[in-house]
Amino acid sequence: LRSDEKVRVVVFKSEVKGVFCAGADLKERAKMDDAEVGHFVKRLRNLMDEIAALPVPTIAAIDGYALGGGLELALACDLRVAASSAKMGLIETTRGLLPGAGGTQRLPRCVGIGLAKELIFTGRQIDGQQAFSMGLVNHTVPQNNEGDAAYQRALTLAKEILPQAPFAVKMGKLAINRGMEVDIASGMAIEGMCYAQNIPTRDRQEGMAAFREKRPPQFIGK
Repeated sequence: LRSDEKVRVVVFKSEVKGVFCAGADLKERAKMDDAEVGHFVKRLRNLMDEIAALPVPTIAAIDGYALGGGLELALACDLRVAASSAKMGLIETTRGLLPGAGGTQRLPRCVGIGLAKELIFTGRQIDGQQAFSMGLVNHTVPQNNEGDAAYQRALTLAKEILPQAPFAVKMGKLAINRGMEVDIASGMAIEGMCYAQNIPTRDRQEGMAAFREKRPPQFIGK
C-alpha cells in the first residue's frame, strides 16, 4: 500500500458482522511463555506503527466490538467512524495486562491524558456515541440492517478526500504527525519543509489554474 501511488485512502473494516477487531486471542496467548508473549506484542506494536506511518489517510470503520488490540488498531488510523452501537475499550487491565500495541500513547494523544487514564485504569467499554462525545471517533452513525453503517460513512468520508491533491494531502498528514511530537517552533519548521516540497508540484499549478479558470481541478498526484 505504501508504494502503490494509486492508493489514495485506506479504509479498515471487518468481514465479521458485529466485530471490528476483538483483540488478541487469549487462549492462544495462554500457551505462550513469557519470551514468546514479549516477541508477539513487539511485532504487534511494530504493525500498528507501520499502519500509522502509511503516507495516505487511513480510516477505521468500527461497526462492532473494537477491544484491546482492536481499538489500538483503530487508534493507529488517522480517522475513526463508529456505529452508535459499537463497543470500544482498552480492556487489558481486566485481564492482568496493560495496552502494549500503542494504546497508552495514542489514546491520550486522541482524548487527553485524564480520559485516557480513566479508560485504561478501569478497562471500561464505551459505545459509539460516548466515543464521539470524547473525541475518540470523528463520526458516529446509527447501525443499519446490514451491520455496515460505519463502513458506509467511512466510504463517504473517503470520497470527500479523493478529489483533493494527493501529494498535498500526504504532506499535510506528515506535517501534522511529525509536528504533534515537537514544540510549536519545531512544528512550524516541519510545516515549512513540507510546504516547500509541495510548491514545485504540478498539482499546485493545476489548483491555481483551475481557480483562475473557474473549473474543478484535475489532480494527478505529481
